[in-house]
Amino acid sequence: MLKILITGSGGQLGQCLKEIEKNYPYLNIYFADSKELDVTKKTKIKNVFSKTAFDFVVNCAAYTNVEQAEKEPEKAFNVNAIGVKNLAEVCKEYNATLIHISTDYVFDGQKRTPYTEEDDTNPINEYGKSKLAGENYIQAILEKYFIIRTSWLYSKHGHNFFKTILKKLETEKEITITSSETGTPTNANDLARFIFELIDLNVSKYGIYHFSNQGECTWYDFAKEILIIRGKNGTIKLGKTDNYPTFAVRPKYSVLNKKNTFKILKYSVLDWKKSLKEIMK
Repeated sequence: MLKILITGSGGQLGQCLKEIEKNYPYLNIYFADSKELDVTKKTKIKNVFSKTAFDFVVNCAAYTNVEQAEKEPEKAFNVNAIGVKNLAEVCKEYNATLIHISTDYVFDGQKRTPYTEEDDTNPINEYGKSKLAGENYIQAILEKYFIIRTSWLYSKHGHNFFKTILKKLETEKEITITSSETGTPTNANDLARFIFELIDLNVSKYGIYHFSNQGECTWYDFAKEILIIRGKNGTIKLGKTDNYPTFAVRPKYSVLNKKNTFKILKYSVLDWKKSLKEIMK
């Protein structure tokens, strides 16, 4: 029976993984949140491994506050780069495969066609730089790894755009959303399924994979679809702006090309609108 360690299990992706673990009874899964396992402390990681020989580590531990990362980049780098380096070194020592979650923000957004796994990276904010540093550590240290870049992650857990809009629907009559960024909303439940499938399929081609739902939209389009599904499209005024004030610079276009992912997947990935309807049922 394969032994799987999931770090950062208190976050939205970790909680989504926990919800579907029952579908994989033949996997022995250990969940550790940031209090149980601080990835920035290498000795703590080694201590966990000394008790259990894990076959896979799924790293969901991350500093994800894009705005705050501009003000405290050292904290972002400590988790997203040094923490990942620690995990990679321990995985190498114990011959475990690392599955690491990265981001579309490793790209600068200058393209107008979906980014492939082979495209040059050029992050334009501190969050993206810290995540790319983590990717680089993995590739320098490990041979057995999967880096999964995803985008605009949302679920019913944690803090995310989806939950923010739902909250605003209850308290505000007018909402203004940016239309200057194009990407793909990704249901964290769909990403969770892909992670387990990656393990289940015994994929031997290591490297970088992109995963998001299908299609593309702006944040405004995403918000509008939430309103439509909730039946609030006529009662809440939704405005758009191409100059929404943010501290961090964000890529204007960060849609991910999933060609490598489609080569290994045995099922179809849902369109973002269909997946949004699923979560709002």
